[in-house]
Amino acid sequence: MTKGSDLLVAALENEGVEFIFGVPGEENLDVVESLRTSRIKLVLTRHEQSAAFMAATHGRLTGRPGVCISTLGPGALNLVTGAAYAYLGAMPMILLTGQKGIMSSQQARFQIVDMIATMRPLTKSTRQIVSTRSIPTLVRDAFRVAMEERPGPVHLELPEDIAGEEVPDLPMVPPHPIEQPVAPSLALDRAAEMILKAKRPLVMLGAATSRPRLSAGLTDFIARTQIPFFNTQMGKGTVAGGHNLYLGTAALSQRDYVHEAIDRADLIIAIGHDTIEKPPFLMGLDGPQVIHISYTPANVEQVYFPHAEVVGDVGPSLALLSERLEGRLKTASALTSLREGILRRITDRATEGRFPPTPQRIVHDVRQVMPEDGIVCLDNGMYKIWFARNYRTWMPNTVLLDNALATMGAGLPSAMMAAMLYPDRRVLAVCGDGGFMMNSQELETAVRLKLNLVVLILDDNGYGMIRWKQAVDDFSDWGLTFGNPDFVKYAEAYGAKGSRVEATEDLAPALEAAFKAGGVHVVTVPIDYSENMRVLVDELKTSYQDPRAGGTVSERSMP
Repeated sequence: MTKGSDLLVAALENEGVEFIFGVPGEENLDVVESLRTSRIKLVLTRHEQSAAFMAATHGRLTGRPGVCISTLGPGALNLVTGAAYAYLGAMPMILLTGQKGIMSSQQARFQIVDMIATMRPLTKSTRQIVSTRSIPTLVRDAFRVAMEERPGPVHLELPEDIAGEEVPDLPMVPPHPIEQPVAPSLALDRAAEMILKAKRPLVMLGAATSRPRLSAGLTDFIARTQIPFFNTQMGKGTVAGGHNLYLGTAALSQRDYVHEAIDRADLIIAIGHDTIEKPPFLMGLDGPQVIHISYTPANVEQVYFPHAEVVGDVGPSLALLSERLEGRLKTASALTSLREGILRRITDRATEGRFPPTPQRIVHDVRQVMPEDGIVCLDNGMYKIWFARNYRTWMPNTVLLDNALATMGAGLPSAMMAAMLYPDRRVLAVCGDGGFMMNSQELETAVRLKLNLVVLILDDNGYGMIRWKQAVDDFSDWGLTFGNPDFVKYAEAYGAKGSRVEATEDLAPALEAAFKAGGVHVVTVPIDYSENMRVLVDELKTSYQDPRAGGTVSERSMP
């Protein structure tokens, strides 16, 4: 005989699960006991939200679902933001929550929330386990659904009486490969014909290109066609930013320097674009034609309505498309001449020495201390635009940012997950003071896990992005400032190391020293956000040339 919780843990082991992140409760105690003698490591976090962020990041980086666990009611509700983070961001994840017994009720409605109804709009699937014998099948199906395109979270609720029920031992359901069909020949032929007719083609790499299996196929397509490319924020790094055909990252929706190429293009080949991202460009009736190439059909939106679609396994489909195009594109590189000017203007003032340092200088110095395989995990704030726009990447998934749910508080947990998966690589969490404090308690978890991790806190004593929006929209600067603890002492209170940067030239050495020292290290530096208005609004007003209008753009630039 075996308990339901033993079957659950055996099914998770059958899926290759190594970690479960979370905060268990009374209703999970059978599961905790089953985990105690299993191969799976229970990573106890200090908040369920952080556990969900870590599980989602595991899915993002590996392609295999991360697993998180909570009790019923209040604990389960704390997973909700993480579920939405994974759902919008297409990250495979399994959420396990407890529940009171369903065969009998001795506590009436105490702490009971309908989590199946709560999770339904935030997950690909949500089910209550009502039969112990169904556990192996339901777990296998949950992992299959989570990994199928489009990937995302799946929720299973395990009542405590089902977890404790004894049944005869049951066999596990063996995992099987999940394959995607390649795009139909007709769609490939149509796309090839459009590309061959284009005079100024341009490739855009979107969020779905960050799937761990895809990078080589993307690089091969660019090499064989010689079409210049740019990427969305979440497509950053999927082809090296140092490539001679790279034109930049669309950190804003319009009027940025990379949009000089976008607006000149007569055809945009959008690979892996997912409209959960803030639009990288705005389609209009007088704009370029767009081909949508992805695992799933396009979501038609007011600002995105492609003229053709190539739907299927992206890597093999691109290889077939390359065969139709290689050596036949006479004007493939027509927009490449814009590259030098775009990249030069984006990196302007990157080494300016004023204190507090500007966002450009911070991005520059971080790039200096991070090796090619170093991973930068961004929380959400004004600095995310600057890193998306200015930070050059050399390998896939070395800049983890969220341009989907775009929630604050995810930077530190996602960096912790990256540090667990890649202990030999440098991992840096970049957080604003607001976002850091939303899950700062996880410093204790990071120290307990003996991670090698540096956390860079950008200190402006306020919610900087919203203050910028206030200024752009001519509102008064009001209601968005706060005080902060002494971050050095705060880090030390958790057993981490802390240092404060008091001169701009000391930032890179401070980060370098933190990495060399090992362990968990918090580095805090003030940031001068006056550049937000100067560069992202005023400069783009006067400097950006609209190629269709033939003159200087007068409209404001907004992300």
